[in-house]
Amino acid sequence: MTKHSCVPPPRLCSVTITPLADRFGRVATDLRVSLTDRCNLRCSYCMPAEGLDWMPTDEVLTDDEVVRLLRIGVERLGIREVRFTGGEPLLRRGLPGLVAAAKALDPSPEVSLTTNGLGLARTAVALAEAGLDRVNVSLDTVRREEFLAITRRDRLHDVIAALAAARAAGLEPVKVNAVLLRGVNDAHAPELLRWCIEQGYALRFIEQMPLDAQHGWSRAAMITAEEIFASLATEFTLTPVDEDRGSAPAEEFLVDGGPARVGVIASVTRPFCGDCDRVRLTADGQVRNCLFAREESDLRTPLRSGASDEEIADRWRIAMLGKRPGHGIDDESFLQPTRPMSAIGG
Repeated sequence: MTKHSCVPPPRLCSVTITPLADRFGRVATDLRVSLTDRCNLRCSYCMPAEGLDWMPTDEVLTDDEVVRLLRIGVERLGIREVRFTGGEPLLRRGLPGLVAAAKALDPSPEVSLTTNGLGLARTAVALAEAGLDRVNVSLDTVRREEFLAITRRDRLHDVIAALAAARAAGLEPVKVNAVLLRGVNDAHAPELLRWCIEQGYALRFIEQMPLDAQHGWSRAAMITAEEIFASLATEFTLTPVDEDRGSAPAEEFLVDGGPARVGVIASVTRPFCGDCDRVRLTADGQVRNCLFAREESDLRTPLRSGASDEEIADRWRIAMLGKRPGHGIDDESFLQPTRPMSAIGG
């Protein structure tokens, strides 16, 4: 496949957009697309050291299938933002071609990437040239020993190089996503924030969520948003940003009066489900209307069985109607999704 072989042809006629609305008045315009469940790190809060049983190749959507679903999402369902995720999306061959295909859609969506950064130093320029708008890179610590303990790989230097390469390629703002683990890196939150400010990266702390393959998550062990605030307050003054947050998952704060900012995504203790505008597509073609959903809707089978674009769009709309008002983590009946985060896509 050539670099841009999956770029869609020009649209020949207008298509009526019927958005992805749920029963509670929310409309999904932000599509997270998992390109693979494979990953080259073994983060302890995501998967066991030995890894997982990966999806068989024939179950994973092809590039052309991904592009067709993107086109249906943009042209018929009102998707305006596309984020490629994994697993680790940089492991997907032809990623620049998929980015280019997404940007070539009409109207052209914002296209971003969530990555662990391994390999980004080699591909940042190609991704930028393909039209990628920005990246989110996972980095939980700037201490080598802690990075090794969390990821089970000695690759901190590669992630630091990735961040610099992304900035040099113009993929800004370069965002850093960090998870704090009790007794591992939680004491060094101020250090990570100081480093990100010095380097010019936008840091966001994320509460650990019940999405690990081992099902070992517990609320008692999780570092909460309040604990994050308390830790940062030992060295910084945080002031809430006085602007409408909208559907953005992160609460943002000015650091020492600004202009530097830090974000906190408190999915567990301060949920923002009422403003959610996201929908997810797994690497094997399943629609998930919530990160924590236990039900999925199959688009791969009709896609491969000759269904029309409108038939697939209808299935997608029906899938969104089943979205619940909230993730229900605080409910006694809450059950962790069967799929781990690496197989769902962030």
